[in-house]
Amino acid sequence: MSVSDETTTVSDGILLSDAAAAKVKALLEQEGREDLALRVAVQPGGCSGLRYQLFFDERSLDGDVVKDFDGVKVVTDRMSAPYLGGASIDFVDTIEKQGFTIDNPNATGSCACGDSFS
Repeated sequence: MSVSDETTTVSDGILLSDAAAAKVKALLEQEGREDLALRVAVQPGGCSGLRYQLFFDERSLDGDVVKDFDGVKVVTDRMSAPYLGGASIDFVDTIEKQGFTIDNPNATGSCACGDSFS
């Protein structure tokens, strides 16, 4: 039963890695604001048709899906949530690349830059 519960949790929303949560916390500390949440949205556009948007937001919209990761609030609007179920957000900091990455099992294709998907 716990395996089923774990699967349900994964498919119900976004997952934020420890590295991503730590980076979000550090950025919020730099901003000096504790009232902001990380909003993850899907918008039309990009090479593949849809693109991700990550930004800090103080708003609470009707139908928002809110998850807490060690004190970091991650918010998804109700229109974006179906596209992001089970998606995991990580933060990488290497010589080759620095930034947030999204691994989305709902994406059937993506462009070379990784910023958009279909």
